[in-house]
Amino acid sequence: MDLTLRNAALADHPGETLDVGVSGDKIVEIGTNLSPGCQDIDLEGRLLLPGFVETHIHLDKSCILDRCASKRGDLEEAIEEVARLKKGFSEEDVAERAKKTLRKCVLNGTTRMRTHVEVDPVVGLRGIEGVKAAIAEFAWAIDVEICVFPQEGLLNNPGTDELMVAALKDGATAVGAAPYTDSSPHGQIDRVFDMAREFDVDIDMHLDFGADASDLDAEYVCRKADEFGWGGRVTIGHVTKFSVMPPEKLAQTARKLADAGVAVTVLPSTDLFLMHRDHDHTVPRGVTHVHALLEHGVNCSLSTNNVLNPFTPFGDCSLIRMANLYANVAQIGKMDTLAECLNMVSTRSAKLLNLTDHGVAKGMTADLVAVDNTTPAMAVAELSQPMYGFKSGRPTFTRALPELHGPA
Repeated sequence: MDLTLRNAALADHPGETLDVGVSGDKIVEIGTNLSPGCQDIDLEGRLLLPGFVETHIHLDKSCILDRCASKRGDLEEAIEEVARLKKGFSEEDVAERAKKTLRKCVLNGTTRMRTHVEVDPVVGLRGIEGVKAAIAEFAWAIDVEICVFPQEGLLNNPGTDELMVAALKDGATAVGAAPYTDSSPHGQIDRVFDMAREFDVDIDMHLDFGADASDLDAEYVCRKADEFGWGGRVTIGHVTKFSVMPPEKLAQTARKLADAGVAVTVLPSTDLFLMHRDHDHTVPRGVTHVHALLEHGVNCSLSTNNVLNPFTPFGDCSLIRMANLYANVAQIGKMDTLAECLNMVSTRSAKLLNLTDHGVAKGMTADLVAVDNTTPAMAVAELSQPMYGFKSGRPTFTRALPELHGPA
């Protein structure tokens, strides 16, 4: 064996420790007292997880906070600021910023990613090309797929359709939407479904980003997913309108999503920052309780979204931190639900991306992260640090634990 990880706590084997053996890029054995591999690491009872999966991030516009003004802090201002700045984006600029963000992701245990990249006549394909360059440089540590989408509208923004098609022809493996910026939200959704069918790709939409739940594009998306048999291949992100629904209405919507096979991604940091800026007291959180959707069979993920830009002026790319933030906002204290928060940045996220080789099991690709805890729930509760990362069996990072110096 090339690698042996000894005395690992595994989520599906509570109360015991096991050895995990890796040959090449695959997990080949799980048991006790395995023969040492060429590299032998004793995890001393710590938790070994499948690598984290980032389902929704914007590499192309990360790390631009120092170039932006943020006076109102709302969605409209964020879109305006990025629209102003992206005129000056070059492929090299996008690539350098994307690499900074990917480095943070890798160091925090992320091994798979879907990045949303916008195209329009202003930025053209420069964002796509810059992100592709960064992806190529970090291919040894993380697999990244591109979801192309129209941030500032599609039907109302001539030339954008052709650029999206060009990106799909050039390797983008998902197509997205932001219907709330379009002159015809349902028209944009229709066109995105057309593209998905033409190129046989998944769909991942920014949807129902607002505070009035009386009109939901999610219901139209469910009908389209049923119409075209795209269940299991459609995700909707943000859905902050769900956060203001009464429980019975949320449950009804959840059942529609589950029946249609439409998954949901919530972006806690962005949604907290942007939503309900019109309140000066008793401010709603604006973050949908996705753990309530899980109860009705909806697959859900938690993700980072934006990093150090006007949409989200924060971000260290730690998905454990995002799971912990969500647990705080959603007032989660039960151990099983805390564990589900971790699943929503790992196993559930992998399912959302239709990954079939993700997990700590024989035959799976050895994309792994070891964290300084013993159970998934406590890893979230204590914001536990990733200690070791592996991509296809190859070490990607090591983080030393802090050392406490006692009194002299």
